[in-house]
Amino acid sequence: MSTNSKVRVFVSFDYDHDKDLKDLLIGQSKNDDSPFEISDWSVKQELTGDWKEKAKKKIKQSQVVAVICGKHTDSATGVSAEVGIAQGEKIDYFLLAGRSDGGNKKPKSAKSSDKLYKWTWKNLKSLIHGGR
Repeated sequence: MSTNSKVRVFVSFDYDHDKDLKDLLIGQSKNDDSPFEISDWSVKQELTGDWKEKAKKKIKQSQVVAVICGKHTDSATGVSAEVGIAQGEKIDYFLLAGRSDGGNKKPKSAKSSDKLYKWTWKNLKSLIHGGR
């Protein structure tokens, strides 16, 4: 853990539809009372070559994976792959309902038991510390 004792979070999100939500989460991480820091590794690139290896390395450097779920997350292959990597590496993750108007979809690799949590500051701080 770093000296500021903030939890390192990897953010998984649908780049094509939910980049705005990732930007909001990064903004929240900069709040004075934020218990987490985000290392923003997101890059729009084809899912070819060593993409999964790069993602795996970044996920392993994190303490938790925040999966932002929007209306198209169920068809976002990159998000599904990242959740699968987190599961395989036994890295804790949680699903955050990105759109307040509903219609948020879980990634295909999410377990049926994975709950979709409402995105509030109180919930987020609890989820970062394993409250699920």
